[in-house]
Amino acid sequence: MTRYRLQPTPAQEAGLLAHCGHARFVWNLAVEQQAHWRPGHRSAPGFVEQCRQLTEARAEFAWLRAGSQTVQQQALKDFAQAMANFFGGTHRRPTWRKSGRHEGFRIVGRRGRAWDVRRLSRRVGEVKIPKVGWVRFRWSRPVPDDVKWFRVTRDRAGRWHVSFAVIPEPVSAPGNGLMVGVDRGVAVSAALSTGDLLHAPGFTGPEAERLLRLQRKLARAEKGSNRRARLKVAIGRLKAREADRRKDWLEKTTTSLACHFDGIAVEDLNVRGMTRSARGTLDAPGVNVRQKAGLNRAILASGWGRIVTRLEHKAPGRLFKIDPRYTSHTCHACGHCTPDNRESQAEFRCVACGHQANADVNAARNIRDTAISNIAARDTAVGRTVAAREAFQPAGGAVNREPQPDLLST
Repeated sequence: MTRYRLQPTPAQEAGLLAHCGHARFVWNLAVEQQAHWRPGHRSAPGFVEQCRQLTEARAEFAWLRAGSQTVQQQALKDFAQAMANFFGGTHRRPTWRKSGRHEGFRIVGRRGRAWDVRRLSRRVGEVKIPKVGWVRFRWSRPVPDDVKWFRVTRDRAGRWHVSFAVIPEPVSAPGNGLMVGVDRGVAVSAALSTGDLLHAPGFTGPEAERLLRLQRKLARAEKGSNRRARLKVAIGRLKAREADRRKDWLEKTTTSLACHFDGIAVEDLNVRGMTRSARGTLDAPGVNVRQKAGLNRAILASGWGRIVTRLEHKAPGRLFKIDPRYTSHTCHACGHCTPDNRESQAEFRCVACGHQANADVNAARNIRDTAISNIAARDTAVGRTVAAREAFQPAGGAVNREPQPDLLST
């Protein structure tokens, strides 16, 4: 998805908000229909049946008929895809969409008929949205020619964006035969086997203080008041700034890894399970709920899952996931494994050989070496020869070195 910043006029913004409201209304109706279904009963209506019901509803209600049929049908299409993902086990069950938080819609059709894009100047372009007209956006890069649909969204900071659906080309491998290990953490967002420690950006000190003040004012504001609405927008702007910084850091980090290394090794972590709430139930309440909530926020702020997702997009076939067990307790120098090696969160001291290193860097090197060993074992099993000099090699050289000419001559 290539995203651009929309710049609608007040009148156009009202039209865009109307499209968002119609899409949200249709989506929530589909969620309600699915909620009434029970095992053993007649199945909930599918996409085709829902489209027929939408046609009847548009004929009966003028406010719904005033909206775009394409926007409303695509909301049903998105819901059908969301349910397919849920039944496939890759996503959670789709839930209700809320005003002010889930604002957006999708436009599908042939370019030039249902919608169109044109460039006005070096930095300004326009996109034609049904029943809204030509809306300006910031032309930060060329719009691909093979786009078949786009999505318009509004974040909690009040900013509008248009995203054109296109699959970007993956980053080309450098061809240097290098493998890097990446250890994801909380204090250090990403530690590389090269020794680099990367930190995801967050709020600055003054921004964190201002966010706390705004949240306290929001707690005292009357629900439904204009003051509460202004405070929510101010908080949304602060959080959007933090999200933009984190996304920019994540994109630059993953692009750098894909450009400088032929192979990238990460731990195979279930981030969704690790960030699950510890509240428990009324019958069996959880323990240390607040501490676990803080840890969950720190994990999500470090972008553990997004790092791997973007690496899969940018370096397909070059990302290797390994078993995370014992990577933080094993000494990279001698291989001795015990929890006593980890003196603290940041310090690693092997009790067997005395090797000292940053704990996260030591784990990243173990991740890299494990990935190299797995690749060598896989290639040996299928009968392929592993290159000695240009293959993925750990520090100190490859273990499976071929006989050298000077050794053969003796």
